[in-house]
Amino acid sequence: MRMHPLPHDAGAYPLTLYYESACPLCDGEMRNLMLRNRDGLLRFVDVSAPGSVPPAGGPSLADMLTLMRGQRADGTWLTGVAVFRLAYVAAGLPRVSQLLNQPLLGRLAERAYPWIARYRRALPHWISHVLFETTLRRAAERAANDTSRCHAGHCELHQPKER
Repeated sequence: MRMHPLPHDAGAYPLTLYYESACPLCDGEMRNLMLRNRDGLLRFVDVSAPGSVPPAGGPSLADMLTLMRGQRADGTWLTGVAVFRLAYVAAGLPRVSQLLNQPLLGRLAERAYPWIARYRRALPHWISHVLFETTLRRAAERAANDTSRCHAGHCELHQPKER
């Protein structure tokens, strides 16, 4: 059973996240969200996969490879921090989303995100590894209670085996 309230913006879900798995920082964050996507409110599309094409009427593939993009269930497109705000709520991290809605921190995140996105490939790989493959990954796995299995953006819930 969920321990946090369901997302208050129900018209946003399922939210489709367009990300670049070729970027270690992006891939690490999305894998952590996949582990936490227990209610299936998030969908994941790897725009760096061979043969990727943008959805009709959406941003170009080049634009999707520049900044994080998301599409709400109602068809509205979002960019950058706005995508993460909704994704964190859906993934059971409403406090992170609330932090990004705080006036000072929200403005800072909005200003910093384009810079981070532009230079994300220049970040040393060990930063992504330490952040996503250790600290956040362990937290996400604990949150999933080892009952979910994620592969290629799709997560399934498994019932624990009886002993």
